[in-house]
Amino acid sequence: MLALSLWCCKKNEPTQTIVDKLYAEKYRPRFHFTPKEKWMNDPNGMVYHAGEYHLFYQYHPESLVWGPMHWGHAVSTDLVHWTHLPIALYPDSLGMIFSGSAVVDKNNTTGFGTPENPPLVAVFTYHNAAKEKEGKNDFQTQGIAYSLDNGRSWTKYEQNPVIGNPGVRDFRDPKVFWHEETKKWVMVLVAGDHAELYGSQDLKTWTKLSEFGQEFGAHGGVWECPDLFPLTVEGEETTKWVMIININPGAPNGGSGTQYFLGDFDGKVFSCDSKKSKTSWIDYGPDDYAGITWSNAPGDRKIFIGWMSNWAYAQEVPTDPWRSAATIPRELTLVRVNDSLYVRSLVSPEIQYLIEESKEYDQFTVNDSLELTTGIGFPISTSVFEGSVEAKDFALEFSNDLGQRIVIGYEAASNRYFINRKESGATDFSKTFAEDIFAPRIATNKKIKFTVVMDVSSAEVFFDDGLSVMASLFFPDKVYQRVKIRGQSGAVQVDHLTVGKVSPIW
Repeated sequence: MLALSLWCCKKNEPTQTIVDKLYAEKYRPRFHFTPKEKWMNDPNGMVYHAGEYHLFYQYHPESLVWGPMHWGHAVSTDLVHWTHLPIALYPDSLGMIFSGSAVVDKNNTTGFGTPENPPLVAVFTYHNAAKEKEGKNDFQTQGIAYSLDNGRSWTKYEQNPVIGNPGVRDFRDPKVFWHEETKKWVMVLVAGDHAELYGSQDLKTWTKLSEFGQEFGAHGGVWECPDLFPLTVEGEETTKWVMIININPGAPNGGSGTQYFLGDFDGKVFSCDSKKSKTSWIDYGPDDYAGITWSNAPGDRKIFIGWMSNWAYAQEVPTDPWRSAATIPRELTLVRVNDSLYVRSLVSPEIQYLIEESKEYDQFTVNDSLELTTGIGFPISTSVFEGSVEAKDFALEFSNDLGQRIVIGYEAASNRYFINRKESGATDFSKTFAEDIFAPRIATNKKIKFTVVMDVSSAEVFFDDGLSVMASLFFPDKVYQRVKIRGQSGAVQVDHLTVGKVSPIW
């Protein structure tokens, strides 16, 4: 399922040998999406069409650091195995191609296709670097492009931009969806410290509808990469709209982060239910940013994926010949906890398909610490750990024989979860990378459920069925091959623990 170039390999080498060379570098994730080489950041244009999930992404094909932005492109039939495709969108005279979204124009409202062959339409931000350098404020505009061959080739609309700049420096990242009740396309984009909503009948001509956000949520940095969609509360008939806003800086653990708001949307105005002072986060960890959901996903699933890094150090992390990965796909749902509503993130079930074998433990007590490595019997560096423990101090410690480790656990006194990566390996590329990471516990159960998704250089942690989530990078000199459970301040009862070996996707 992998399209490969032979830039690093000998003539007539077997395909698997090529794969091993391309995707086995130090720190290279084994089951998270990464570009073959060079710089990647925000996921863009995620859309499902004709049996394929499309993942576009901000891409600089000539460097390991941010530069002139293109849209890289990959497709998958199962959300886990990806085929690299050629670059979809290149910079042109209007500017670089910044973040945006893509939709299936099922009714051919644009006239770009036919009812029998509706077009895919990409909606993106043009960033004119020359205007920016001149000190002007109107250097970001919105453009569109279309494809009639399921994303394999793209034609930019000859009358771009479709939305000009109103004089705002940060005017970008359009997310578009069809609003059935009002029979129109709706776009949400960001404008510095707030979101703006626009409406259109044909994706070409847009009218401003409303604004949201200047007095709501976190404002420690610029708002970026918005999303807007409905979710029905589990076990109820109540439906609420979710507004996702990414922000940099200003996240709970520093740097980049993803907040959300709950409310109602009437096709014109988003009315927020949250208190103006309240901030809710999709992920409390430092390494999940610019995340949005797939358009047109089967079953109307809200499948989320983010950029697994942080602008505080993204351009300095010690990876080569690629830089950056995406999070695993996550399923977003809406749940009620003690009369309050929360968006929770679940590991998408497709990840379970990658588990080759597993080891189970039931009903055991940890007095001080308990080593599990030998009993597991397979590498823990690419594994999923699922368990349930008492709501007491506990920790999972992943380490190597160099004494490097990452510790993930719960502090009862402060009722919060933590990740400690101070001794995780390479940390000297950033002054802030080694700082402690915390997330509040939202659930009130007497048992803590957890899922830890471990890859070669990352951990994505889902506590209490995804109510408290943290994603964290780490860069050990040797992969972690040991795991132990610690009772931080006395004995802790473990109800069960399942460890699954995850197969690589490349």
